[in-house]
Amino acid sequence: MDLVLSAEKVVQQLRSNNVTHVVWLPDSETNFMYSQLTQDTTMEIVSVSREGETMPIAAGLWAGGKKPVVMIQNTGLFESGDSIRGMTIDLQFPLVIFVGYRGWNRKSKITDSAAKFTLPILNAWGIKSYLIEKDVDCKLISNAFIDAEKSSFPVACLIGAEYSR
Repeated sequence: MDLVLSAEKVVQQLRSNNVTHVVWLPDSETNFMYSQLTQDTTMEIVSVSREGETMPIAAGLWAGGKKPVVMIQNTGLFESGDSIRGMTIDLQFPLVIFVGYRGWNRKSKITDSAAKFTLPILNAWGIKSYLIEKDVDCKLISNAFIDAEKSSFPVACLIGAEYSR
């Protein structure tokens, strides 16, 4: 069975959790998400040139009373390490981070080091994560928001499939 994760279902979850801004570095795997977000008038897209910029921008939005999320790939998560530490963990910022789980493969051995390192790094930072692979998993996105708010700590949604329409 192919995994289907529609961008529309994810955007519905963002909307239902009152997200105001999506801070991200778009890539070729997220074109359906980009198209869906540009059609939504309730959220503003904030594009960055490096993933490490996402955390301070999101922290500034949060400090200004907004509710941002960050969308980056797992390799960008690694690049963002210091800003995750300083801008989310140390500030106790309840941020939900959508992480493209590059290299993830449920059906066979994972050979991509990006996928191999993602969970150990999140665990080392104490960041709880949810695996989102198909539309039925989208309800877990609300759990991530609840966990982030209760803990005043970042929570990751690992996107284990490419977005579809």
